Amino acid sequence: MPNIQSAKKRVKVSEKKNLRNRMVKSAVKTSIKKFNAALAEGAQPAAAQLSVTTSAIDKAVSKGVMHKNAANRKKARMALAINKAEA
Repeated sequence: MPNIQSAKKRVKVSEKKNLRNRMVKSAVKTSIKKFNAALAEGAQPAAAQLSVTTSAIDKAVSKGVMHKNAANRKKARMALAINKAEA
């Protein structure tokens, strides 16, 4: 346990940020799982879920939870999966 006041505050702040980051990451992972489930059903439901998932990923990037290149990679792979399913 920290004894210095500023160190105590850093513990509190980092716990809050950690909780927020975990919530955002969990929401993104859930959205990706929903996209994969919709993709198994067909390209049409997956296309509807793609915009929701892309939005969740972009929000995670804007909050600093996810790196922009990782987000772009995930979005590109999802778009590729839809294109393969349609063909």
